[in-house]
Amino acid sequence: MTKPARFLTFKCAKCAKPVKVQLQKVSACSHIQPYLGVCDCGEVRLHATGNPDAVKSFLESGGIDWHHHH
Repeated sequence: MTKPARFLTFKCAKCAKPVKVQLQKVSACSHIQPYLGVCDCGEVRLHATGNPDAVKSFLESGGIDWHHHH
């Protein structure tokens, strides 16, 4: 299995500028790879890949103090 990218770039939903998100260190769990970044305009950008339920939970949480539970 390949390692996820450490950084990804997306277009900000608020100002359309590029925003770089960084892979977050949550655990050794391979179910999800959560990313978090903040645009220069202050808009928080979340992204995740992996298990659909874990990704949905992460995105709905807003990324604040989120932990993946088995």
